[in-house]
Amino acid sequence: MKLSPLQSRLAASLLGSVILLFIYFSLFSPQFALADDRLKQTLPILLDDLDITLALEGRSSLDPEYEPEFAPFDRSIIGRAPAGVTGLANNVPMPMNVAAGTTQLFVFEKGTIFEREQETLELRGEDGGSHAGMPRAGPERSTAAEPAEEHHIAKRQSSKMIYISANTCEQPQPNPDKTTMDPPQLTMFVSTSPKNQSPGPSADPNTQVVVEFVEGAVMYNTTTSDDVFLGIHAPNVSSTFTGQTYNFQVAASSDEYFHSYNAQADADLIWVDSDSQGALLITHNLTDSTDESTTDQIMRTQPYVMFAQNTQEEWSIKGLKYSYCGLQNNAQIAATKNGKFTSMVTTGMTRRGPGNLPKQQFYFSGLNASASYLGILALNGDAGKSGPGVAGGGGHVYRATNFTTKSDHGNCQIVLNLTFCDQVAYSVPSNPNTFANSTLLATFYDTQAQSAYSDFEKALAQISCEAPSTQLYSLVRTCTDCAAAYKSWLCSVLVPRCEDFGTDGSWLQPRNLAQAFPNGDVLDAAALAQFPNTSATMTSRNPMIDSVVRPGPYKEVLPCEDLCYNLTQSCPSALSFNCPRPGMVGFETSYGRRGKQDENGEVYCNYPGAAHVFSGAGRIGGMVSWVLGGVAFVGALVELL
Repeated sequence: MKLSPLQSRLAASLLGSVILLFIYFSLFSPQFALADDRLKQTLPILLDDLDITLALEGRSSLDPEYEPEFAPFDRSIIGRAPAGVTGLANNVPMPMNVAAGTTQLFVFEKGTIFEREQETLELRGEDGGSHAGMPRAGPERSTAAEPAEEHHIAKRQSSKMIYISANTCEQPQPNPDKTTMDPPQLTMFVSTSPKNQSPGPSADPNTQVVVEFVEGAVMYNTTTSDDVFLGIHAPNVSSTFTGQTYNFQVAASSDEYFHSYNAQADADLIWVDSDSQGALLITHNLTDSTDESTTDQIMRTQPYVMFAQNTQEEWSIKGLKYSYCGLQNNAQIAATKNGKFTSMVTTGMTRRGPGNLPKQQFYFSGLNASASYLGILALNGDAGKSGPGVAGGGGHVYRATNFTTKSDHGNCQIVLNLTFCDQVAYSVPSNPNTFANSTLLATFYDTQAQSAYSDFEKALAQISCEAPSTQLYSLVRTCTDCAAAYKSWLCSVLVPRCEDFGTDGSWLQPRNLAQAFPNGDVLDAAALAQFPNTSATMTSRNPMIDSVVRPGPYKEVLPCEDLCYNLTQSCPSALSFNCPRPGMVGFETSYGRRGKQDENGEVYCNYPGAAHVFSGAGRIGGMVSWVLGGVAFVGALVELL
């Protein structure tokens, strides 16, 4: 059939249109309907580092109740806490005020807990294990990368231990004229439930944990894979207290407690001795290692700080004894950097005591006479580091140690850091009118002891200390043992340990009763009649004390009997040392006997390292087998018995 010219043109036009449509559908896929979906899938990944708020699916970006419901925009990734809630960073304390009867809210977000940067890399599909400069696998990654990716996902979903701590830095102060009660403590509420993002007194108790502060401090840990919500609540405060606001620090950590304290029954600080205006305290051995490089390194550091408070004015730290910042702000004496009255504290390192191991000591001066004090040891941070961003950097506080000062008679004074009698660190008979300071007094005692020791060395030189073993005086002791035992005994006898004359104790020996006190007071006839009129009570065991120091009446903590016995066991019989035994004439006025491990903080007899207060963790001195002993050196020092 032959087409007309018009039909031919129409057929050609239709054929051309069909060809054009075929070419179009072959080259371009009609996916316009999926554009919106792909935009939703790709935009969060492309924009997750930008500060842009998207209004998706018709929701307003200004709606305070709106939170994304899909993983890439989870709040833990973009780091937005709910309204009225303060976010916490890892190991960074947050200071805050809270008024009485109100609650401050905080959140430790899981994005912080589970390393936010790593989660962002995983959401982008990047291989967190690839090294810098190495190309990442493309869409056709081999299966070798899949286990690492699965590990990252498992890590993100696993639980982790979270450590929460807080310290009360300031609180309402009690009015001493109106109340003797401690200020009420803060309370911490903890929730890991998304249903309770505002934990506090009015929240569902089934969705939160309640933890009371103890002496201004709180510690709590929990295992979670979600956000941790906190509420710090201040109780209502009565009018018997001044102020209605608390100030505190709160911190959360995935490493360890930022603030911490030790509430064990035993003290961690040892009270060595005191006088009328000062006190000497010491730590336990800071290491058990005898390696010289280790001990030398420790001797170059001073890890501890210390706070002190007169118990008559304890109200200023009541309820704050476990809070580092609370003690720093309120304790009477703060032996810390930029602390209060630090000029009253001298701190340093020493090796005194058994084992010759490092310890830190604190000597307080300018204290009140006949007063009771609290000494509180603390670590400023952890491992020598402190402050925000440091795990454990908020300070660790130990249980308080009680100590007292002597009366204002002023005839007992602490001496320490002697050159020859290097184990002496306690109160000795003194007189401020004769020796203006403790340094001069220490030099007097130390010089006298060293002079007496020189006489002993001349006698010991007559012994064949270097002879063959078959000719030695002992197969278990040497002349070195003898010299050490004599020095230990000599310093204990020539540098007697002094106690107030008014102190009661059957183990104390009254001395020098016939002499006047440094202030001119004398014992009346009635007081003198209570004691036997013997040389042991009317004079000192060392005549130089009465003639040069002139301390007046005092009581002596006698040297321990084992010091004498050890000397007779360590030295050759040719030196003719001998010790009185219990029941013999002179024993009761010359030597003391150890009590039941010095219970009640009393020093029943004096020995190297003797102290008033011990903790159960390890004694300074104690019943150790190597304590050196002594007895009188017959001849020049026989009268000292």
